[in-house]
Amino acid sequence: MVVSRIERRFAALRQEGRAGLATYLTAGDPDPDTSARLLGGLAAAGADLIEIGMPFSDPMADGPAIQEAGQRALKAGMSLRRTLALVRELRRADDETPIVLMGYYNPIYRYGPESFAQDAAAAGVDGVIIVDLPPEEDAELTKPARRAGLDFIRLATPTSDDQRLPRIVEHASGFIYYVAVAGITGTRSADAASVAAAVTRLRRFTGLPIAVGFGIRTPRQAAEVARAADAAAIGTALVQRLALNLNPDNTAKPGLVDAVLADIRALAQGVRDARRKSASIR
Repeated sequence: MVVSRIERRFAALRQEGRAGLATYLTAGDPDPDTSARLLGGLAAAGADLIEIGMPFSDPMADGPAIQEAGQRALKAGMSLRRTLALVRELRRADDETPIVLMGYYNPIYRYGPESFAQDAAAAGVDGVIIVDLPPEEDAELTKPARRAGLDFIRLATPTSDDQRLPRIVEHASGFIYYVAVAGITGTRSADAASVAAAVTRLRRFTGLPIAVGFGIRTPRQAAEVARAADAAAIGTALVQRLALNLNPDNTAKPGLVDAVLADIRALAQGVRDARRKSASIR
């Protein structure tokens, strides 16, 4: 049986006795070359899993920061096909770090689910998170994804009750992505106590690792999540740091890549220290 990069990474994290850091950035933001340099530096900065946003013109689950990132990427000529080419390029330098594509179903539908699954796997993608495809309607993508060897990562939310969760985790693979706050990305912060309670409840329904995202902005918040979950996922805060390092015409300032990677190093340190500090307090 083939063990996926995602499974290997979470096994390694368990062996280290810590949670992981998953980072999200939009492919092609603010331009393909800068995006490639930034994504290529994530693993060395401390990212354990890399989530890459597939730019889409109507990202209804995302707040203003990620919406604007998608618009910049699309304006710079990014497409799903170019996103897969970007992953192929990343894989030439890094064959270990799991890469997950995150986004909406429309671009995949237009590409063709079967072709997308095959091409994504061939490019080096490990899994997909499709935020607008509920379990009742995802068979046309989950089946070709499984055949191609891609993990299909499902989303659970604060409103997913005990009747709903079995359907969500059924046929999921890779990990479960818990959306810590209701609503769009980047609008509120995650509450540590409610996250811990939610993770405990989720573990009753699945043996898959649990990553928690939405509402995590600082190393302290990442550490709080890392004490309960198997990974802390950060996106909006990184996209906002990127945006702060743009010129008025949305071109990258010289220090953009270094600024974002510095934030990731700080977040990674928070995640790595989380359980160590927790153990020392006990």
